[in-house]
Amino acid sequence: MFVPGEPTILHADLDAFYASVEQRDDPALRGRPVIVGGGVVLACSYEAKARGVRTAMGGRMARALCPDAIVVPPRMEAYSGASRAVFSVFSSVTPLVEPISIDEAFLDVGGLRRIAGPPAQIAARLRREVADDVGLPITVGVAGTKFLAKVASRVAKPDGLLVVEPGGELEFLHPLPIEVLWGVGEVTSRKLRGQGIATVGDLAAMGAPGLESLLGKAAGRHLDALAHGRDPRRVQVGRRRRSIGAQRAMGNRPIPPERVDAVLMGLVDRVTRRMRRAGRTGRTVTLRLRFGDFSRATRSHTLARSTAETDAIMGAIRVLAQAAAPLMYERGLTMLGVNVGNLDDTGGSQLELPFAGDTHPIQLDSAVDEVRERYGLSAVTRATLLGRDQGLEMPMLPD
Repeated sequence: MFVPGEPTILHADLDAFYASVEQRDDPALRGRPVIVGGGVVLACSYEAKARGVRTAMGGRMARALCPDAIVVPPRMEAYSGASRAVFSVFSSVTPLVEPISIDEAFLDVGGLRRIAGPPAQIAARLRREVADDVGLPITVGVAGTKFLAKVASRVAKPDGLLVVEPGGELEFLHPLPIEVLWGVGEVTSRKLRGQGIATVGDLAAMGAPGLESLLGKAAGRHLDALAHGRDPRRVQVGRRRRSIGAQRAMGNRPIPPERVDAVLMGLVDRVTRRMRRAGRTGRTVTLRLRFGDFSRATRSHTLARSTAETDAIMGAIRVLAQAAAPLMYERGLTMLGVNVGNLDDTGGSQLELPFAGDTHPIQLDSAVDEVRERYGLSAVTRATLLGRDQGLEMPMLPD
């Protein structure tokens, strides 16, 4: 049964995910300020957020704001397991689930009224099941569009439920600050507020022509549509990534060339392992750099054939890194990233003439993957990486 105009899109978002898992698993942490990660805050509980601690904040600043915070090391396997359990609950509610990250997703519950009740009732049951089965708090926003559902969940946090009723969309949206709109970052926010535009209602009153003259045609039209509650996108199931990448913060100290190469080797190893696990190959290899002045640069190369071979992609990355070396050492390097795009969903690789009888490198990579899958990532590693800190490997959605 479908009710015209009924809000049928849910945005479900776990609250302070990493910190909530830590509080779930250690009762002594419940109700106390918790920070996950030492040097940089990876996540923090709402008790710590109330004291001004924020994700990505430096650990020293976080401890100054909240001296009694309990700092715990991240446990990526625990977070991955919790994410899988939560997504299992999502899938039991509706087959139309669009993952956004490991701790949030859109769900379409249109047509389920006859068997599961109205969307608000479905959302309430979803929250109960996540709490009962996984032991984590989750906030759900319910609306007629993905954008409004996400805004509703943001407003309802933490551990809340908010339904934007049909006909009340603009009444809900217009009093909110402009920063709730997708596409309004720090720079756009300053520009709009400099024109006296502070709320979504102010922005809607300006109209598309005024926004286009201020921000450009594409951005102006986009924000005008959102400010009037227009968002035609539907929940998409089975959408795959357009690229696969990984990055590593490097700190602020001078970095010798051999360490740069080791970090790149670790990143390429991580990226290609994910590609092979997903059965995908790629052609366009990109090196991402962030410098000491926080400016960024990218360098890309397109391979002759699509591949998931570690050595082939590492060879391309080394060429790009060598060409960018003067910039790295002149401006200082604070972040390295590796990305492979132009992906082939089949995982196939074009054979090249002549057809040699030698073992294909991908077979060696696959054998190493199997050993690591069975005995852990440290069971087999490259000599370049021995004794080196590989950094955290963040949990990812399956591709």
